[in-house]
Amino acid sequence: MSSFHKLSIRNIKKEANKAISITFNLPENLKDTFAFKAGQYITLKATVNGNEVRRDYSICASPKSGELQVAVKEVKDGTFSAYANNALQTGDTIEVAPPKGRFIFEPNDSKTKNIAAFAAGSGITPILSIIKCALEEEVYSKVILVYGNKSTEDTMFLNELLDLQHQYKDRFSIQFVFSQQDKEDSIFGRIEKSTVNYVMLNKHKHIEVDAFYLCGPEAMIHVVKDVLTDNGIDSDRIHFELFKAAKPIEMEEATTPSGKTMATITVDDETSTIEMSQKQTILEAALDEDLDAPYSCQGGICCSCLARLKEGEVTMRQNNILTEKEVAAGLILTCQAHPTTATIVVDYDDV
Repeated sequence: MSSFHKLSIRNIKKEANKAISITFNLPENLKDTFAFKAGQYITLKATVNGNEVRRDYSICASPKSGELQVAVKEVKDGTFSAYANNALQTGDTIEVAPPKGRFIFEPNDSKTKNIAAFAAGSGITPILSIIKCALEEEVYSKVILVYGNKSTEDTMFLNELLDLQHQYKDRFSIQFVFSQQDKEDSIFGRIEKSTVNYVMLNKHKHIEVDAFYLCGPEAMIHVVKDVLTDNGIDSDRIHFELFKAAKPIEMEEATTPSGKTMATITVDDETSTIEMSQKQTILEAALDEDLDAPYSCQGGICCSCLARLKEGEVTMRQNNILTEKEVAAGLILTCQAHPTTATIVVDYDDV
């Protein structure tokens, strides 16, 4: 199970309106611990206004860079994002958990392959790492990026992306989409069906794309995924990660389990048996008993709370990550899982 390490901040840089990048100092003895694959994220933990807050942020550096860097965009009513953008300073120390995540790109320079990425807003952060990795480590592959924002002022990593486009001008193409700015060579509006069709069926129709990477709000993910599928793209070639899910699903009172469950939970090789209400999620019950269960978003859009259900049954009120095969193999998001049987056995270590 991941443990947190105290890392000091080496640099903070403004990347766009209300958005910064944070680069950490990484001691020699932790470099292997924080080695990552393009697309992965780290969990940051800090005390804000007297409360412990955990948030996941994707790494935006390339794996070969030796850098550990994330970007944080301030959002409305965002506790940690406001703290990071307005209070954090170079030299401050934050607790950081090692990289994890299943939205990954693994380079293979023995074959030439092309990728297309669709990102909106802060969804660019894991995509940027993937782009850098592909350009650096697959020397013949081509990369297409479709990137949506309100305006150039709101576009995170704009200059860095333009520098990459100049450096890899024969291999890297960017299509900007702005919803509040009509700019030459960009598309005015949002990433929608017509955008996907224009980029893939017209502008880059001569390129056969091997893999698609999508990151951003749930609505954008669904639009792009549906258009690609309608155009004959196999679902196993489409990889996505949500940065913001739709409004969480509230379970109806009539369907909410209401009994009691004896839950046997294993975390960090320690096993505890607790009695819990079926109205609680497994994660809520574990934290109430001071078990060191991993978590971050608690909204079903990251995989920090992933565990394996070994006995019993649960119902998940929301699942934006796990495939049907993974669910069938017993994987559950414990922040969304309510037990429905008298006993369950859950193992956080076996994932």
